[in-house]
Amino acid sequence: MNMTVWNPFREMENMLERYTQATGRGMGSTNPETELGFTEWSPTVDIEETDDAYMVRADLPGVSKDDIEVRLDNGVLSISGEKKVEKETGKGSKVHRTERFHGTFARRFTLPASIDADRVNADYKHGVLSLSIPKVETEKPKTIDVKVH
Repeated sequence: MNMTVWNPFREMENMLERYTQATGRGMGSTNPETELGFTEWSPTVDIEETDDAYMVRADLPGVSKDDIEVRLDNGVLSISGEKKVEKETGKGSKVHRTERFHGTFARRFTLPASIDADRVNADYKHGVLSLSIPKVETEKPKTIDVKVH
């Protein structure tokens, strides 16, 4: 039988790491959305830029499409909504642990001025919200031939 030494500090670090990942809050967090109490939890988001668009993907597991609001106002993208509590405990059952977060959420991102707000596309599949935010088509630089006389 292998014996392992219990390290209470490592256990505390693991617990804080899980808390930070699950809530988007950390010790010394400077995120105003969570610091001011606007959100109960904060979904994780990936933002990617291509030559033609910005792609935003937000993990929203267990959130109904009807409970998600996406707004684009003056260059600020807002993703907000609510993850509702599932009440599926049977008669006479006891809840021993609850680790899944629920409640309202809000994420805001300032976008560059080079986006085409009229062509934003949103898709929600398997708990992932995907936004495609096209860039404004810019004119390609014009080359002018210089003639030597």
